[in-house]
Amino acid sequence: MKAFPLFAGLAALGMLAVHYLAFVYVPMEVTMGASQRIFYIHLPSAWLCYLGFVISFVASLGYLINRKARWDAAAVTAAEVGLIFGVVVLVTGPLWAKAAWGVWWKWEPRLTTMAILFMIFSGYRLLRAFGGDGPGVRVFAAVLAVFGAPQIYFVHIAVSRWQGDHPNNVVMEPEMRVALYSNLGLMMIVFFLLLRLRYRVRRDALTVSALKRRLARMGAG
Repeated sequence: MKAFPLFAGLAALGMLAVHYLAFVYVPMEVTMGASQRIFYIHLPSAWLCYLGFVISFVASLGYLINRKARWDAAAVTAAEVGLIFGVVVLVTGPLWAKAAWGVWWKWEPRLTTMAILFMIFSGYRLLRAFGGDGPGVRVFAAVLAVFGAPQIYFVHIAVSRWQGDHPNNVVMEPEMRVALYSNLGLMMIVFFLLLRLRYRVRRDALTVSALKRRLARMGAG
């Protein structure tokens, strides 16, 4: 990936910029104070977590249709990157909850549905890590991703549907929007860099495995 150093450099510079926006540029929120600044990391991470799982859903569907290894590799890669951002969501969420509600965790609808979504794709990742790489495991994992990704919809509607306490449709000042979407832009660069790098690693691993099998057959012959 020839453009990798450029994008990595942009991400490094962008990290400084978005930290300045989130911690200096944006005025202090009246009700929650400094803890509200978690919002600028928490929300973009949630969006990119969803994006990773949606890509995994599409790639898994592609694999079930044509059984091409590149679709399977894309599905695994996207699920892994989605889980990385999911970890950020589930770490920053309790930090925010402690400041807002006085507890680290409560069985609030959006928190609960998000935890379920994370566990579904954690199960997917564990299956791919320890279940082997046979066609049966690939198909089973693809089905799990296809049926698991729609859980995103229930995370989205949880607050309005089940009257949750999680903030929803937050009214933002212009400075807040600048900080939020700047963080989102930076995280998207990181997201796609991770996606590209991890996909190449997986494809290279598949190539090495195929060569080993070919050499083994030649040796047996």
